[in-house]
Amino acid sequence: MRSALAILAPLVLMATTAAGQGFDVTIDIDARGNGAPLVPIWRFFGADEPNYATMKDGLPLLREIGLLRRDDVYFRAHNLLTSGEGTPALKWGSTNAYTEAGGEPHYDWRIVDAIVDAYRANGVRPYIELGFMPEALSTAPAGTPYRHNWRPGSGSLDGGWAWPPRDYQRWSDLCFELTKHFVERYGAAEVDRWWFETWNEANLGVYWKGTPEEFYRLHDFAIAGVRRALPSARVGGPDTAGHGGAFMEGFLEHITAGRNFATGQIGTPTDFLAFHAKGAPTVADGHVRMGIKEQLETIDAGFRMIAARPALRGLPIVIGESDPEGCAACQGPRFGYRNGTMYSSYTAASFARKHELAARHGVNLQGALTWAFEFEDQAWFAGFRQLASNGVEMPVFNVFRMFSRMHGRRVRAVSSRQLSLDEILAKGVRGQPDVGVMASRGDNELAVLVWHYHDDDVAGPDASVRLDLVGLPRGTLAVTHFRIDETHSNSYAAWRRMGSPIAPDKAAWDELSAAAQLATLDTPEIRVRAGKAQLAFTLPRQGVSLLVFALPH
Repeated sequence: MRSALAILAPLVLMATTAAGQGFDVTIDIDARGNGAPLVPIWRFFGADEPNYATMKDGLPLLREIGLLRRDDVYFRAHNLLTSGEGTPALKWGSTNAYTEAGGEPHYDWRIVDAIVDAYRANGVRPYIELGFMPEALSTAPAGTPYRHNWRPGSGSLDGGWAWPPRDYQRWSDLCFELTKHFVERYGAAEVDRWWFETWNEANLGVYWKGTPEEFYRLHDFAIAGVRRALPSARVGGPDTAGHGGAFMEGFLEHITAGRNFATGQIGTPTDFLAFHAKGAPTVADGHVRMGIKEQLETIDAGFRMIAARPALRGLPIVIGESDPEGCAACQGPRFGYRNGTMYSSYTAASFARKHELAARHGVNLQGALTWAFEFEDQAWFAGFRQLASNGVEMPVFNVFRMFSRMHGRRVRAVSSRQLSLDEILAKGVRGQPDVGVMASRGDNELAVLVWHYHDDDVAGPDASVRLDLVGLPRGTLAVTHFRIDETHSNSYAAWRRMGSPIAPDKAAWDELSAAAQLATLDTPEIRVRAGKAQLAFTLPRQGVSLLVFALPH
């Protein structure tokens, strides 16, 4: 007879793949919960196209994002100050917030209000990006089109929207009037909880046509305008592409020791720092090969740069775009990971390492922003980096649902087959798979996240996982086992099983919507003896499990 500490039988979820017979993994969990608080760094999202937030599929997705952690999830969007009638397109949006008539400024907040109202109605708060340059303020050379003509695979992002202002004081006044309007509409106490930053990836010529020094001037005047309207506003930046290198070093020097272009004082008010980090997927031997190494290397370098400056080391950090690669609206073979469980398992594995890197450098990581939302009226599962397709959530969104179930303090969790941070920084996950774990304990729950990740999108053997838990209260504990894999929490796989219909009817849409929800597995209760228990299950390649143990109050 098996010990009462173990469940009666492992959960066999999928047939063993042809790639092998499986391998054993032992995970040790100390449930006493005496580690550091688990910071919910996952609670930030964003997109190029701000107007999608008010549309038929954008609004339901905002609601789902808000349900993850109501009033403590944030959304960052490009183009909040871009000129135009508010019609979205790939990598484009507009609000027409600023125009001029007779040489005098005119402010129109109607489209901005609709966007922010949609956020707040759904429990989401703004991470305000002050950009891009309104047409009436742009210094673009004569004959330069204002709007870009980019499309997947062709066109250009060049346009008048990316140029410095012809009048920095009017730019500052725009930021003042915007913030003042927010305070009047939503209240100072509400706006105090938002984040304000200037522009996007100004270290790239495609996004900023000025010099670094002109960007520092743009930033100083923007922050001066925001703080003039709300002295307590949370302000920061600069949301560089990558860690920013020399551009970021120059920015950090400017905000700490440089002469402020707007105020003449030394330094610029700074409440948080932000940079971006992207992976580098490729196609190898006919399949997608992810680049988790490159993303983590960028984060490692960015944290090191900030930690090296004692005056900045303790500031909150938001990785303002943190993704497997850099272009949500692009399509093509190397983006083939996006619809299925490669994206979800990558997300679980990479977010755990962001926590590790922050601890290693002793920095205050508060957010890692997923630059993915939805693309309105596109083909089903069209290959964009997004959280939902045609109103149906995709497997990756269920990882965030899992993250949202983790609360309290970190607990000790060690997997026999988890790759070390140093190994991934050196080689990625190209040899043995990474079967890793992260766990937390709240007031009445123990949550254990387990993932089975590999950079190569090919079949591999299942992991036969055994959890060995200590530090549990005596008695019988209920367990809820959430799962993402080929047959659970996977709308894309359900759509393919239907034959990949171009236009699913209502019944099919309902079936896809049901398949998109976070699924659970039948799991027996566990018996605890002397504070110890065991539980076993099979985790297929690219699978992610969250096991939630109900603890007595």
